[in-house]
Amino acid sequence: MAVEGWTGTGSVGAPWDTPGSRSLTPAALTHEVCRIKLLKNWRLGFVTMSLLSFEAICVFLLPQVLLVLGIQEIHADQEMIGKISAAGQLMQCSASLDVLFLLDGSYSIGRGSFERSKLFAGKLCDALDIHPDRVRVGMIQFSSTPHLEFPLDSYLTKQEVKERIKRIVFRGGSTETGRALKYILRKGFPGGRNSSVPEVLIMISDGKSQGSTAMPAMQVKERHITVFAVGIKFPRWEELHVLASEPTEQHVLFAGDANDAANGLYSTLTGSVCSATTPGCKVESHPCERRTLETVKELAGNYVCWKGSKQPNAVRASLCPFYRWKRILIKHPSRCFRTVCPDPCDSQPCQNGGTCIPEGLDKYHCLCPVGYGGDIHCAPKLSPECSVDLLFLMDSSAGVTLEGFLRYKAFLKRFLQAVMGQDSPMNVGVAQYDNDVRIPIEVGQHKDAFSLMKTIDALNFSGGGTLTGRALQYIAQHGFRSTPVFAEVQDDRPRVVVLLTDSKSQDPVAEAAKYARDRDLFLIGVGSSFVRAELTKVTGNPKQTIVYSDPQDLFNRIPELQRRICTVDDPEGCQAQSLDLAFAVDASAGVGLENFLRLRDFVRSSFLHFSINRDVTQIALVVYGSKAHTVFALDTHTSNSALLQAIDQVPFMGDSASTGSALLHVYGDVMTVQKGARPGVNKAVVVLTNGGGVEDAAAPAQQLRDNGILVFVVVIGDAQRETLLRVAGSPSYLVHISSYEDLQHYQDLIIERICEEAKSPVNLCKPNPCMNQGICILGPGSYRCECHGWEGPHCESRVFRGDSPRSLVLPPHAHVQRSSSGQVLSLLFGAVSMALSFAVLLCSPFGAGWREQGACPGLNLDE
Repeated sequence: MAVEGWTGTGSVGAPWDTPGSRSLTPAALTHEVCRIKLLKNWRLGFVTMSLLSFEAICVFLLPQVLLVLGIQEIHADQEMIGKISAAGQLMQCSASLDVLFLLDGSYSIGRGSFERSKLFAGKLCDALDIHPDRVRVGMIQFSSTPHLEFPLDSYLTKQEVKERIKRIVFRGGSTETGRALKYILRKGFPGGRNSSVPEVLIMISDGKSQGSTAMPAMQVKERHITVFAVGIKFPRWEELHVLASEPTEQHVLFAGDANDAANGLYSTLTGSVCSATTPGCKVESHPCERRTLETVKELAGNYVCWKGSKQPNAVRASLCPFYRWKRILIKHPSRCFRTVCPDPCDSQPCQNGGTCIPEGLDKYHCLCPVGYGGDIHCAPKLSPECSVDLLFLMDSSAGVTLEGFLRYKAFLKRFLQAVMGQDSPMNVGVAQYDNDVRIPIEVGQHKDAFSLMKTIDALNFSGGGTLTGRALQYIAQHGFRSTPVFAEVQDDRPRVVVLLTDSKSQDPVAEAAKYARDRDLFLIGVGSSFVRAELTKVTGNPKQTIVYSDPQDLFNRIPELQRRICTVDDPEGCQAQSLDLAFAVDASAGVGLENFLRLRDFVRSSFLHFSINRDVTQIALVVYGSKAHTVFALDTHTSNSALLQAIDQVPFMGDSASTGSALLHVYGDVMTVQKGARPGVNKAVVVLTNGGGVEDAAAPAQQLRDNGILVFVVVIGDAQRETLLRVAGSPSYLVHISSYEDLQHYQDLIIERICEEAKSPVNLCKPNPCMNQGICILGPGSYRCECHGWEGPHCESRVFRGDSPRSLVLPPHAHVQRSSSGQVLSLLFGAVSMALSFAVLLCSPFGAGWREQGACPGLNLDE
């Protein structure tokens, strides 16, 4: 039986890249086969096959195509396979090395597999540090005859080599591997460094040579050329083992998995020519199995056939053997040597049942169970130090609906499961409100999470109006009456109210919330983005407002709520860290006056997060358009009140913006010792801009970073992220906000990021505290300035070279009378002394210019 367009005898074959065939994906291949008319040739004519037989052949074809995926298998668990692949992506051989690719371009490979060979060679280049002084790469394509595609000295960067490989054209022909090896023996490595550096030959072939390869392969290896044999398609492994260097287990690879092959190549070269492995990484041996497809002839059976006879007009029946050809998998057990590096998940950083997912060799992320998704490590339970009286004020009005109320109950239970242990220091209560307020669970009524959750299950939805203001006032008066147990005992625990609502209040909330805050209640608001503005009015601080985007996201906010509750007594901002901070505010026409006033208000509210004095935080303010203007320097104001008064005088510039000019101004005229910058104190610049005029800012920003000054970029609106990243230096220091209205909601994020950096170690000589080109010399815990022509701790005083002015000395008999007339004489004498001293200065060697102009007649300085 034959199939039109395909090869095979007795069964349907697959188009293994024979000349004129095309390479198809499994899905496309199935479609292609299923549209072919299958015909059976009988003596009586052509008869169409039944649909059942047609479908059977379509199903049979697909596994043959997918066999290529299992040609090589390393016998290890999936986690180990992932580690090998991750290491292969990051490795790079950096050494003096000549690498020559020998690429099989014969018909047995076919055009499709040849393109895969090119792709593999390009990926293998990623594991090589290609540079004129380190790794050089060349390539030869061979089939009937070898052809030099490019020598080793033609392309000297990785990108150039990879682009050239893409342009190589399939030549076709017979597989004359031996002739290609003899070409190398005769010509050497074209463009190489004449064996002065190690030579590596990487041969990519199916190993089905049409001539003998054993002798030329042995001669190549005798010249101390390291030979890697990389199988492609369905390789003949026996021949690849003959071609490869010893030990063959380390020098035979498979091109089906580029990352695995790159790992194998690097692992082998590490022991000889490449630099040592990354700390913690090691080469391990794993059992592996290589397979290939071979076509074999087997007896199908004996069938009746007709043979001629000596008698005329007669034939005789006989049994004739019938053979068929079939493809079988042949297995080749071996060992594979691969480099394995420490997994970032080995330390089990994910807590509370979270699953660690590695991302390369040094990064990971945690898949957290419900309720822990808001924390990078799936937040742990509250620490015993988190001792508060906590009251949940839960909206049960018609506005949240029964579904929302049940969601809040589930959220409360999940929160308590996450944070309350056996010895929890918290006292927890729950209140409900609609038109009225009820406290079904008093603060401290239950001491264990189980009984508390059981009571929460019994809470009922009531419906009614949403009177949040009334509820807040009631809670301020009656919410914590049950604590402490004894009135004479003074309880200094913080009192925290967590408002859970998803509907806007039907009565005013601002005055009631202020009433509660004035009675030392710490308010935290939790709700959807629909009520963000109202929750901010309730809490009085966006930092105490927790907003979720969808119902599931509510449970991911548990770690954030936990942190807010446990930091109610902690000072905000950088109250404990010393910091020199400068704000550079865009005051250009692109921002506009209205938005500029919003930026000004943002800076004003940011001041409240810092303790302003000479010993802790100093703040400077710069506004800029095309030029920069210092509103006040670091040492101008020493209190928060003074800063808040001064910011009202900020001018709006209204011209074009140049962020680069502003950063240069900050570097040269703000963050200097002369302007109040303190050596040994962390320094940061916060740039507030709409993204206009930042094209010239990358170099000044880098100059600031090189001198130990961090640059935070806060951009509002649409802007080019790539340009802004160059200014910020890292995504960690870039905050992109969609609108000026949302600016306040990012204030806590920005302040927290600044405060984190304020804790980092400081280089006392960055920026240079020495003035007038003085050189800062770092010592253990201190520094000193090496001055030239200047003196003082920071080279602030000028030293005049040459003879120093002589003091005017009176004769021994001179005496100044201290009478009424003596005071006049004393003043006159002082004036004369100053005049003579000035003359001596001008006519000294330092004032040689004045001398030449005849300004010193008759004055002999040498007497």
